Amino acid sequence: MVTPRKHASKLLAALAVLAAGLPFALAGPAVAEPDTPPVQPALQFPIPPMPPGFDPAFYRPAPETYADLAPGQIIAARQVHVANLSLIPVNVDSWQLSYRSTNTRGEPIAAVATVLKPRGHVADRPLFSYQIAEDSTGNYCMPSYQLQMGSIPATLTGSILVAAQFLEVQAALAQGWAVVVPDHQGPDSAYAAGPLAGRITLDGIRAATNFDPMELSGNATRVGLMGYSGGAIATGHAAELKRSYAPELNVVGVAEGGIPADLSAALKMANGNLSAGLIFAGALGVSREYPELRNFLDTNMNGLGKLMMAAKEQLCASYQSIFFPFADNIGMLAKNPFTDPTVTAVLDKTKMGKAVPDMPMFMFQANPDWLIPVGPVNDLVAYYAQDPNARVEYIRDHFSEHLTLDPIGAPRALLWLRDRFAGKPVAPGVTTTDVGSMMLDPATWRVWSDTVGTTLAAVFQQPIGSGR
Repeated sequence: MVTPRKHASKLLAALAVLAAGLPFALAGPAVAEPDTPPVQPALQFPIPPMPPGFDPAFYRPAPETYADLAPGQIIAARQVHVANLSLIPVNVDSWQLSYRSTNTRGEPIAAVATVLKPRGHVADRPLFSYQIAEDSTGNYCMPSYQLQMGSIPATLTGSILVAAQFLEVQAALAQGWAVVVPDHQGPDSAYAAGPLAGRITLDGIRAATNFDPMELSGNATRVGLMGYSGGAIATGHAAELKRSYAPELNVVGVAEGGIPADLSAALKMANGNLSAGLIFAGALGVSREYPELRNFLDTNMNGLGKLMMAAKEQLCASYQSIFFPFADNIGMLAKNPFTDPTVTAVLDKTKMGKAVPDMPMFMFQANPDWLIPVGPVNDLVAYYAQDPNARVEYIRDHFSEHLTLDPIGAPRALLWLRDRFAGKPVAPGVTTTDVGSMMLDPATWRVWSDTVGTTLAAVFQQPIGSGR
């Protein structure tokens, strides 16, 4: 019997064989050093990339091929073409890296990241690690797939956040920075499993800094991290884990906003509200990394809840949001999850505030955020403030809400990271500033105007960030 998945795989394979055309006028295959895996050439137009589920050799290689590798060591590499909305090519050097990472049980896993840099060589180029808010449970929603030319467009898949936040990646490339974008949810799309995402993010940085074609400075590379909302889950946990998990990395600053510091609080606030569908998907994602939570859900969900779980097993963020809003998530369970010791133990593991980051932090949050409550963020900042060596700048925006604060706050975060890359010192201490709107800061206005210009230039295949 031919299953739909096998049939689709055969169709895609046939297309790859029959398709013909000229390659884009982009850089040729990178030449690897002997200690680097051979870099596969990019697909020629119009051959489309395979979704991760149909590309197991790269996304899910045999465990014996990487079990003995060190965290961050590269398993495979290939050149790719990246594009806005899967259609408009972006004129930068770009590759995908498959690398060894570690799950929360200490077991080796394979992870994937997209690495990009402006054309040409620049000595001592910094690296910007951007964690996109994937917020999805389907592997076709992964940034590494969605950012490629010829992928199924975000307007169809529902990966609108990936497409939108790729503009922030391009703003960083326009500064002349190299970029790494990890698929931080891992091979099982474990949305909201923060400790896993933090490890994958740090190992993605390790892989990028040691990938020869990126022309970086290894462990001496200045690294900055940034993420918003679901991307802040990975960013915040990476910041807290860095000292113990990847102490050799030269992380000079971390910027995060819309911070899900406590998934438990977000789940409680979402119950019966507009965000119920998206936040429940987070619980489903966490259960993929913590089987004990999945067992609780399978055992205690009523019929409607099990239908909801089945519907959300393979969806990207936009569809996660519009399916089952205002649902009574707790009412679909036979037991209150917030009083069950198994559930509370898992949720505690995903909570931020386990360690104080050893690098400067820039944090911003909308006070009237309807998706991610501000209270746990205030508590997290207060926890960091107990350490006299903490260096945190925290801004609370009283006019914006969750969706609007991302584009409003991103320019300020990028400018803050630019100062960190420039070596401007940050004095110890934690400051909290309340503002009407971060949009009123005129220093940030040029960032987005430049980004619009960069995006328009990309339409005409102008190189981004070259010569910076």
